[in-house]
Amino acid sequence: MELSALKDIVSRFAIRGTVTEISPLGAGLINDTFRVITAETDQPNYVLQRINHHIFPDVEMLAGNIQAVTNHIRAKLEKKGESDIDRKVLTFVPLKDEDKYFYFDGESYWRIMVFIPNAITKQAVNPESSYAAGEAFGNFQAMLADIPVQLGETIKDFHNMEFRLQQLREAVQENKAGRLAEVQYLVDEIEKRADEMCKAERLGREGKLPKRICHCDTKVNNMMFDENDNVLCVIDLDTVMPNFIFSDYGDFLRTGANTAEEDEPDLDKVNFNMEIFKAFTKGYLKSAGCFLTPTETENLPYAAALFPYMQCARFLTDYINGDTYYKIKYPEHNLVRTKNQFKLLQSVEEHTPEMKAFVAECCNK
Repeated sequence: MELSALKDIVSRFAIRGTVTEISPLGAGLINDTFRVITAETDQPNYVLQRINHHIFPDVEMLAGNIQAVTNHIRAKLEKKGESDIDRKVLTFVPLKDEDKYFYFDGESYWRIMVFIPNAITKQAVNPESSYAAGEAFGNFQAMLADIPVQLGETIKDFHNMEFRLQQLREAVQENKAGRLAEVQYLVDEIEKRADEMCKAERLGREGKLPKRICHCDTKVNNMMFDENDNVLCVIDLDTVMPNFIFSDYGDFLRTGANTAEEDEPDLDKVNFNMEIFKAFTKGYLKSAGCFLTPTETENLPYAAALFPYMQCARFLTDYINGDTYYKIKYPEHNLVRTKNQFKLLQSVEEHTPEMKAFVAECCNK
């Protein structure tokens, strides 16, 4: 996109300072992101993003969710007397002429936030960063446990296991790509566990499991660290919405505790890393333990199994349908991913007694 067009979009927002440069920032898979540099040293720089409205179709709801969340966190930090608050919560900029936090140019939706200086993200997952992630995402949930507004669901049924099984069963029934026979054993393994893996939805209906405000994309690179390696804030808030706490806990472990990439074909390399599990769990319970119910806590090992199971079902659904959702690099890519996630699930199941004992030990302390 031409610089003049980007400058015109930026000019619609109530930013401070004179824009001198706009350049691509990062390599996000969902939104297009740009860094906006201003001339004045006493004014902030900014981040400009084009919102992917194909994934997030209700941009008004999305923006409303984010404003409710960031305003609530800011108020909490102010009440605690925290310093340097502008680096500990994202700040979005409204339009000049409207009380809105996004601009529609006729084709795309755009937003601007203040760039956080002297902050970095991390890609590596090790016990230290996993502990920090657990503490940060648990604290994020804790700060939002009493938010007074009802947030919308930015991606409907995103982590609803019953819905994901329904999709798989429809794929099996239709067998569009004629691939069912070769994967029937995997379908059988998923169905064998279906009742147990839909536990969260059942507990929710029975009133035994509350929905919390969750991040729903708990990767280690969705946190900002300061120059002293302290966590500043959680970022990438598009998926923040009501969900069971298992979403944030289990989703991190699915990727963070897998000893291989999710499309590694050598299944001997795929195992569940208990050191990452223990570090993340310690950090998470340290900050989230203040509001978790006994039902939520005792089912944390279930959450660790739920997410490889869910992703296994999703990859298998796409393979049976003929690879219509996930990008693939070769014809069996989704099948390789399915087998990878199933092996991870089996490893989680082997470690479940140890996980239960560890969670109980942490809670007793």
